Amino acid sequence: MRYWLAALICLFTTAASAAEPTVLTPADAKALVAPPGKGVRIVALWSLDCAYCEENLAALLAFQRSHADVELVFVATDPIGEKAALEARLKAAKLDAVPSRAYADATPERINFLIDPTWGGETPRTLAIKADGTRKAVSGALDAGRVAKLVD
Repeated sequence: MRYWLAALICLFTTAASAAEPTVLTPADAKALVAPPGKGVRIVALWSLDCAYCEENLAALLAFQRSHADVELVFVATDPIGEKAALEARLKAAKLDAVPSRAYADATPERINFLIDPTWGGETPRTLAIKADGTRKAVSGALDAGRVAKLVD
Protein backbone atom coordinates (compact mmCIF):
# COMPACT_ATOMS: atom_id res chain seq x y z
CA MET A 1 0.00 0.00 0.00
CA ARG A 2 2.82 2.43 0.84
CA TYR A 3 4.46 1.77 -2.52
CA TRP A 4 1.30 2.72 -4.41
CA LEU A 5 0.79 5.82 -2.32
CA ALA A 6 4.38 6.94 -2.91
CA ALA A 7 4.07 6.24 -6.65
CA LEU A 8 0.82 8.20 -6.81
CA ILE A 9 2.34 11.18 -4.98
CA CYS A 10 5.35 11.12 -7.30
CA LEU A 11 3.09 10.99 -10.37
CA PHE A 12 0.98 13.94 -9.23
CA THR A 13 4.02 15.96 -8.21
CA THR A 14 5.64 15.38 -11.60
CA ALA A 15 2.43 16.16 -13.48
CA ALA A 16 1.83 19.32 -11.50
CA SER A 17 5.25 20.74 -12.27
CA ALA A 18 5.66 19.48 -15.84
CA ALA A 19 4.72 22.79 -17.48
CA GLU A 20 6.80 25.02 -15.27
CA PRO A 21 9.31 26.76 -17.53
CA THR A 22 12.91 26.94 -16.41
CA VAL A 23 15.24 29.82 -17.17
CA LEU A 24 17.13 30.06 -20.44
CA THR A 25 20.16 32.33 -20.25
CA PRO A 26 22.67 33.10 -23.00
CA ALA A 27 25.00 30.57 -21.36
CA ASP A 28 22.30 27.87 -21.64
CA ALA A 29 21.60 28.57 -25.32
CA LYS A 30 24.81 26.87 -26.49
CA ALA A 31 23.85 23.56 -24.87
CA LEU A 32 20.27 23.87 -26.10
CA VAL A 33 21.34 24.01 -29.75
CA ALA A 34 24.24 21.56 -29.48
CA PRO A 35 23.71 18.37 -31.47
CA PRO A 36 22.00 15.66 -29.42
CA GLY A 37 23.80 12.39 -28.75
CA LYS A 38 21.36 10.60 -31.05
CA GLY A 39 18.26 11.35 -33.07
CA VAL A 40 16.90 14.87 -33.44
CA ARG A 41 16.28 17.71 -31.02
CA ILE A 42 13.44 20.02 -31.96
CA VAL A 43 13.51 23.46 -30.36
CA ALA A 44 10.09 25.06 -30.68
CA LEU A 45 10.14 28.81 -30.09
CA TRP A 46 6.85 30.43 -29.17
CA SER A 47 5.39 33.41 -27.33
CA LEU A 48 2.26 34.37 -25.44
CA ASP A 49 1.18 36.81 -28.15
CA CYS A 50 1.59 34.33 -31.01
CA ALA A 51 -1.66 33.34 -32.74
CA TYR A 52 -0.36 30.07 -34.23
CA CYS A 53 2.02 28.88 -31.56
CA GLU A 54 -0.23 26.48 -29.65
CA GLU A 55 -1.25 24.78 -32.91
CA ASN A 56 2.42 24.54 -33.84
CA LEU A 57 3.44 23.08 -30.47
CA ALA A 58 0.59 20.55 -30.67
CA ALA A 59 1.73 19.40 -34.14
CA LEU A 60 5.28 18.95 -32.87
CA LEU A 61 4.12 17.00 -29.83
CA ALA A 62 1.97 14.71 -32.01
CA PHE A 63 4.99 14.08 -34.25
CA GLN A 64 7.25 13.34 -31.28
CA ARG A 65 4.80 10.80 -29.85
CA SER A 66 5.26 8.63 -32.94
CA HIS A 67 9.02 9.20 -33.26
CA ALA A 68 10.98 7.94 -30.26
CA ASP A 69 14.25 9.45 -31.54
CA VAL A 70 12.90 13.03 -31.33
CA GLU A 71 13.64 15.18 -28.28
CA LEU A 72 11.30 18.16 -28.01
CA VAL A 73 11.89 21.38 -26.07
CA PHE A 74 9.52 24.34 -25.95
CA VAL A 75 11.18 27.73 -25.56
CA ALA A 76 9.07 30.78 -24.79
CA THR A 77 10.61 34.01 -25.99
CA ASP A 78 8.71 35.75 -23.19
CA PRO A 79 10.63 36.64 -20.03
CA ILE A 80 10.75 34.11 -17.19
CA GLY A 81 8.83 36.69 -15.15
CA GLU A 82 5.78 35.56 -17.15
CA LYS A 83 6.25 32.03 -15.81
CA ALA A 84 2.70 31.69 -14.42
CA ALA A 85 1.08 32.80 -17.69
CA LEU A 86 3.36 30.52 -19.73
CA GLU A 87 2.62 27.55 -17.51
CA ALA A 88 -1.13 28.24 -17.62
CA ARG A 89 -1.12 28.50 -21.43
CA LEU A 90 0.73 25.20 -21.86
CA LYS A 91 -1.47 23.44 -19.33
CA ALA A 92 -4.71 24.73 -20.92
CA ALA A 93 -3.53 23.49 -24.32
CA LYS A 94 -2.48 20.11 -22.83
CA LEU A 95 1.11 20.77 -23.85
CA ASP A 96 2.55 20.70 -20.35
CA ALA A 97 4.34 17.34 -20.59
CA VAL A 98 7.19 18.80 -22.67
CA PRO A 99 10.28 20.42 -21.10
CA SER A 100 9.84 24.16 -21.28
CA ARG A 101 12.22 27.11 -21.05
CA ALA A 102 11.73 30.89 -20.96
CA TYR A 103 14.12 33.74 -21.60
CA ALA A 104 16.05 35.17 -18.69
CA ASP A 105 18.10 37.99 -20.14
CA ALA A 106 17.68 41.74 -20.42
CA THR A 107 18.41 41.52 -24.14
CA PRO A 108 16.25 38.78 -25.70
CA GLU A 109 17.72 39.48 -29.13
CA ARG A 110 21.01 38.10 -27.81
CA ILE A 111 19.38 34.76 -26.99
CA ASN A 112 17.59 34.80 -30.36
CA PHE A 113 20.94 35.15 -32.11
CA LEU A 114 22.58 32.42 -30.03
CA ILE A 115 19.77 30.01 -30.81
CA ASP A 116 19.60 30.80 -34.54
CA PRO A 117 21.67 33.60 -36.11
CA THR A 118 19.39 33.64 -39.18
CA TRP A 119 16.21 34.16 -37.14
CA GLY A 120 14.46 37.54 -37.11
CA GLY A 121 12.51 36.89 -33.89
CA GLU A 122 9.17 35.90 -35.45
CA THR A 123 7.14 33.14 -33.84
CA PRO A 124 6.49 30.34 -34.17
CA ARG A 125 10.00 29.32 -35.13
CA THR A 126 11.12 25.69 -35.14
CA LEU A 127 14.68 24.43 -35.22
CA ALA A 128 15.57 20.78 -35.86
CA ILE A 129 19.09 19.76 -34.83
CA LYS A 130 20.37 16.32 -35.81
CA ALA A 131 23.01 14.27 -34.04
CA ASP A 132 25.35 14.76 -37.02
CA GLY A 133 25.25 18.53 -36.43
CA THR A 134 23.03 19.47 -39.36
CA ARG A 135 20.11 21.76 -38.67
CA LYS A 136 17.07 23.17 -40.38
CA ALA A 137 14.80 25.98 -39.25
CA VAL A 138 11.39 27.20 -40.36
CA SER A 139 9.06 29.97 -39.31
CA GLY A 140 5.28 29.72 -39.30
CA ALA A 141 2.69 27.16 -38.39
CA LEU A 142 3.50 23.51 -39.02
CA ASP A 143 1.36 20.55 -39.94
CA ALA A 144 2.44 16.90 -39.92
CA GLY A 145 3.90 17.13 -43.43
CA ARG A 146 6.00 20.20 -42.70
CA VAL A 147 7.26 18.66 -39.46
CA ALA A 148 8.31 15.48 -41.26
CA LYS A 149 10.11 17.52 -43.93
CA LEU A 150 11.86 19.59 -41.28
CA VAL A 151 13.13 16.53 -39.44
CA ASP A 152 14.02 14.58 -42.60
